[in-house]
Amino acid sequence: MLNWIDSLSYGMLVPIALLLGLAPFQPQPHLFEKIGMLAQGTLSRPIDIFDLLLHATPIVILLVKVVRDLIAGSAAG
Repeated sequence: MLNWIDSLSYGMLVPIALLLGLAPFQPQPHLFEKIGMLAQGTLSRPIDIFDLLLHATPIVILLVKVVRDLIAGSAAG
């Protein structure tokens, strides 16, 4: 089911995760702002929830790929 993640390259995923995770760079990245709102309990507007998902998705995909590669590497070795 997650085989499509294996086909993604780190050379593509890392820049996308960094750019979307940190955009906009000024005054504060949206991801940090939305995580702060989530921690404070003020993340309630649909646009804010969408923004959190948009900026966090590439990072989550990158983390899933890293975990899958580590598990595959430890199983092979």
